[in-house]
Amino acid sequence: MTKRYFGTDGIRGKVGEFPITPEFMLKLGWASGRVFSRSLGQGGRALVMIGKDTRISGYMLESALEAGLVSAGVDVKLMGPMPTPAIAHMTPKQNAEAGIVISASHNPFYDNGIKFFGPDGAKLSDEMEHAIEAELELELSTVSSREIGKVLRIDDAAGRYIEFCKSTVPEDFSLRGLKVVVDCAHGATYHIAPAVLGELGADVITMGVQPDGFNINEGVGSTDMSALSSMVKDSGADIGIAYDGDGDRVLMTDRDGDIVDGDELVYIIAMHQLSHGTSDAGIVGTQMSNLGLELALRDAGLDFVRAQVGDRYVKALMEANGWHLGGESSGHIICSNVTTTGDGIIASLQVLMALQAAGGDMAVLRTGISMCPQTMINVGVKGKVQLADYPGISEAASSVEQRLKGEGRVLLRPSGTEPKVRVMVEGRDAGAVDELCAELAAEVERILG
Repeated sequence: MTKRYFGTDGIRGKVGEFPITPEFMLKLGWASGRVFSRSLGQGGRALVMIGKDTRISGYMLESALEAGLVSAGVDVKLMGPMPTPAIAHMTPKQNAEAGIVISASHNPFYDNGIKFFGPDGAKLSDEMEHAIEAELELELSTVSSREIGKVLRIDDAAGRYIEFCKSTVPEDFSLRGLKVVVDCAHGATYHIAPAVLGELGADVITMGVQPDGFNINEGVGSTDMSALSSMVKDSGADIGIAYDGDGDRVLMTDRDGDIVDGDELVYIIAMHQLSHGTSDAGIVGTQMSNLGLELALRDAGLDFVRAQVGDRYVKALMEANGWHLGGESSGHIICSNVTTTGDGIIASLQVLMALQAAGGDMAVLRTGISMCPQTMINVGVKGKVQLADYPGISEAASSVEQRLKGEGRVLLRPSGTEPKVRVMVEGRDAGAVDELCAELAAEVERILG
């Protein structure tokens, strides 16, 4: 069944345009509250956690969701600005039926969205999302005054999450002597990540830690690494760490300011686990994962399988194979032996453990992987696009694949979070890859009008 509202990662769009409106959020809170209450059976009272990133619209959407939930007889606990994975972690800790995150992740401030987590701290199943959409078709009705939910605020949520992050590394682990530039994208990690790294002993230089509601992801964070790269070189830091607006992604730079993407970070974690005897038989990536990652892992004796793009699909394939490590090029990395979902801070700590074991030299950790040139161009579209409806696009992609002569890949897919079609070409020759990707993207743009 096709879902009307839910995409790859919850519900997302431009603030003020349907469905990111107060009216819809009120109804969404009510509809989801009814579904979560039903899961308890007769006489139960559901509890839902709500967290958000630093966008100005978060206040408005939080109030609307809160009103909808309590009108359905659900109790609410507000966590304030917190990373997405913090809500995933706190939901089972509070014995809640669900966690809701108000965030558009790496998107600009004028977008926002809603992500849901179930009682186990994992993303909602398709069945639950369908159930919520079915309730949205009904007329809103408020429970009796005696049954209306209560709202509480958790004042120490940040402190609890900081302690959890620190607990994921050995007690004797220390970052003393390591100089780190950390870029929090003016987002939800601004008061968490510097504290975690600093309390573990690192010499921390901060960027992107002054959110004003409008500057989230603007020229900072994992979607724009140029400022971080410059700061790392200028300050003589050992490493740079960049999170996205809601803290579920992480990318890094080495001491020369060169970017270390999600595929390389997955490889570094995998090799560290392999050397310490804690690795599974394989790793999960996505259709976008670089061919170099696949080859490097197989050279190390590890299997590699590709899921659909989206951390929920990565997690599902990890569970199907009984593996605990997977991730995306964008920096969504899931370490399910530590936590339930993609977590930028947790993933960065896993990399830092490997870095410490390598004497603080990122170049040593990257020795075994050689990334294939890969270029991606985003083509803007209006609304949802079914590429299968455009035979000319398939023909253009096939033509590019033939010109790669079996030494590369082409991938076209509509984004699940933005009105864009992602055009990706990968191959052996960087110049040819750039040229073919630009050519294919122009053809896709022409065909889609």
